Amino acid sequence: MIIRLGAWLSTVVVTYIIANVFATQSVMASLREMGVEVPLSLQLSTTLQDLIGMGSMFLPLVAFAILLAFIVATIITHWLRPWRKPLFILAGAVGMLTLHLALEAALGMTPIATARTLTGLLLPRPRRSGGRLDVCHDCAGKITGRQLIFV
Repeated sequence: MIIRLGAWLSTVVVTYIIANVFATQSVMASLREMGVEVPLSLQLSTTLQDLIGMGSMFLPLVAFAILLAFIVATIITHWLRPWRKPLFILAGAVGMLTLHLALEAALGMTPIATARTLTGLLLPRPRRSGGRLDVCHDCAGKITGRQLIFV
């Protein structure tokens, strides 16, 4: 039981970190494509702020999605024991996909910018944001923290 709990917890933490870093860096890549200078220090501090700031909202959702996915995978592996590892990997991916689709259905929008397009939802890429991004107009091509407005 402790081993299963540890596997679930480590999966939740790793999934949260990877998803959060990809989302933040996708936005940073979008800014660079628009000609905005984004220093490395800002990229790192924004990533850290997002990891901390989104923890209260996104981390519990990831934990719940992975829990449900692992319960389903446990039931399925009862009959497909040799496929246990691939099924749990697939279950985690399906759980995250289901989470984003459920959020979109419930809220009428996708709160995570990188998941707004099918490509962005399925494939981690440096540039995959389908949302509009407004940047502070008096920044003169440079950006500092908290000058972004996402709509």
